[in-house]
Formats: sequence, structure tokens, C-alpha cells
Amino acid sequence: MTPIIFGESVQGYSHLIHNKNRQDNYLVIDEHTSNKVITRLKRYETCYRELPDDIRIVAVSDGHGSSSCPYSDKGSKMAVNTFCDIMAYYVYKYMKEEDKDVSDFFDLLNREGEAAHLVKEIVVEWGKRVLNAHKINKDENKEPFIIDGERNDRRIWKQYGATLLGMLISDDYIFVLQLGDGDITLVNDKLVEPVVEPEKILGVETHSISKPKSWEKALTKVIRLERLDKPMMFVVSTDGFVNSHASEEEFHKTCSAYFEMIKDKGYEVVKNNLNSWLKETSEKGCGDDITAVMVCYME
Repeated sequence: MTPIIFGESVQGYSHLIHNKNRQDNYLVIDEHTSNKVITRLKRYETCYRELPDDIRIVAVSDGHGSSSCPYSDKGSKMAVNTFCDIMAYYVYKYMKEEDKDVSDFFDLLNREGEAAHLVKEIVVEWGKRVLNAHKINKDENKEPFIIDGERNDRRIWKQYGATLLGMLISDDYIFVLQLGDGDITLVNDKLVEPVVEPEKILGVETHSISKPKSWEKALTKVIRLERLDKPMMFVVSTDGFVNSHASEEEFHKTCSAYFEMIKDKGYEVVKNNLNSWLKETSEKGCGDDITAVMVCYME
């Protein structure tokens, strides 16, 4: 079954009144957007162009936004681009070199250790992009690239710190990745529940793509779509969404309300109003940036 995918990323109300950049970013690769992405990511042009028709990629990232992470808005943008690039590259490479179909690739990701290897590739590539971007950053207050004759990689990565949520979607399978906070939520007529259960850390701390060996903290899962009740929807969202609710239960009620509205009125009603609704949620809630991408399977 082919999903309908749409999303919005809004500047948090507190960020707006304090003139602070939006730290969230998201990227969707599907038949409607891939051509636009190709023009920006020339290195991966062949991979995107030759992706199977049923492959879609979703990535969401939340820059930490703290004083010690002054470039996390850039870090989150690099995180979503890196996830989409690496996933497209591996699907393309596997099908071209192994001469197998998409289902075989998801079977590979379901094997012990294979997904971890892929996540490590994403983290390492993100780190390379950050260092390259930092070299050409003209900010006079940036972290020095070299200190006492040695590379200063870890302290540079921290300045671009971000979380990462990602999905690789085919007509039969979904691969999900979560590194840091945020939510990947499954909604159908029977339930509302997280797809993976991230580790809860006290306070505002979260796992980050910028930390050493951060791939070891990532959670991954392969989902077989035929085993799930339909209609259904996945909501991929940064923590500003859940934190704008009094409890996780209230957050799940909101996800369910969006699901019911899409069923009753059609996805375009939600798509056309999502930006304003998320801004209102941030204003009445925690004031943080909110990004929400909805992957809808409606019979």
C-alpha cells in the first residue's frame, strides 16, 4: 500500500519572541520531492534517480539549541540530509551489486548487527560533513579547528549537536531509526503507541548524533506492514510536540485526533492547516520548535 506523506516544521513560540532560529529540520524523499533533492545533492544524484518507485525516505532532526551548540540548526539540517543520502545510497548499491529486490534489503537490515553498521555509517558521514562545514564557517566565535597542533573534532561536533529520527519505507516494509529524543508513533483504530521506546534521560539531556560512538545509542526496527491493522498512520515528531502536552497520554490523544480527522475529512485538510495548528500548539505548550511528519495509510 502506498502511503501519503506530508509534514511541517515550525519555529517555536519562545524562539520567535527571543529571535532564535528554528533548530528543527525535516526531509521527505518520495516521487513528489526527489527531483528537487537531486539538484541540491549532486553526489547522490544517481542513487536518488535509480531508487525503486516504492521507496520513500523520511528524516526529522532537532538541533539542541543550547549555548554550547550554537550551530545545531545547521547540524540538524546535515543530519536529515545525511540520513536520506546514506539510505538512498545503500538501497541503490545493494540492488545494483547484489542484484536483489527491495525486500531483501529490509531482510538484511533485520539481521543482528547489520542495522548498527548502517547507523554508524550515517553518524560518521555526518561528522565529516560537520567538520567540512566548520572549516568554511566565517563566525569569529567558532571553535578552533586545530588546538595545540591536534584536530578538535569532538568539541566541534558538539556545537552542531542534534537528534535524528528516520524511516526507510517500501510498500511492504518500514525501517525506523531513533537517535535521541522525539517520537515515532503508530496510530490506528485500536491503539496509539510508540514504535520504539527510547531511553528516558532526566532533565533536558538527550542522546545526540554528536557524541562519540553515538550509533551505540540508536534504536532501530524493521516493521512488516501486512501485520499492522489499517487504516493507520505514523507520526514522526520532535520533542517539542510531546512536550507541549501535559502528558504522553494527552499527546497520544492529539495524534489520534489528527488520524480521525484525516479519515473523516481527508489528508489535505490536515496538510493545509498543519503549520498553523503546530504554531498554536507551541504557543500554548512548551514554546519549542515543533516538527511533525505524517505517514498515512488510508484504505
